[in-house]
Amino acid sequence: MKLPFYKARKKQHSPANLNSSAGRRRAERELVLGDHGFLRETFQNLHQISHEMWRSNQPNPRQIEEHRRVRQIRTIINLRGPSTKGYYLLEKEACEAHDITLIDFQVYSRQLPAIETVLAARKLFETIEYPALMHCKSGADRAGLMSALYMLQRQKTSLTTAQKQLSKRYLHLREGKTGLLDAFFEAFADQKSSAEHFEDWLRQSYDPATIKQAFLNSRAARLNLDWLLRRE
Repeated sequence: MKLPFYKARKKQHSPANLNSSAGRRRAERELVLGDHGFLRETFQNLHQISHEMWRSNQPNPRQIEEHRRVRQIRTIINLRGPSTKGYYLLEKEACEAHDITLIDFQVYSRQLPAIETVLAARKLFETIEYPALMHCKSGADRAGLMSALYMLQRQKTSLTTAQKQLSKRYLHLREGKTGLLDAFFEAFADQKSSAEHFEDWLRQSYDPATIKQAFLNSRAARLNLDWLLRRE
């Protein structure tokens, strides 16, 4: 007899209530322990990449207040996307408290960026209020991708200069699947085109499937660090 198939439902995570002491303690635990916030208490992976833009790892409420007071940050771009977890709830609350606009602009560290995402990033850089700060969880990969796009699309730098935003200086490692981000920019570099033709290449020649396959073929002998680093 064939048994019925039951699809397991993923347990929904209900957000903590910050208006209660128990809920606030839970949100803080989710930030400090669940999201490894204790590692970021003294190391923010914080860098100024232009006169108007900063990059970092996930900030906590105290660091957000410092960004507003010391660096006059007006906009924070959260590259992780919205969440019901405490790290996001506390960030949103802190931004509201310090008159900072929080923008959720989700990108991925182990996927080639979609054309729509890259074009939306350019529009984002043109419309936000500066000074601004971009962050992901570690400040290494997604922050590196967006910083490189910012340098190309807003600062109009060379591709070589933009690619420096994806480097070990910021804890980005091209070994493992995060190397797809490097492969994205290297595919454009192979066209021997100047940075001003970046969007033309994106619209006319960008082939994610081919780039991904070439990357997978080239990384067969590399050390896979994804599990070890446990990045999102």
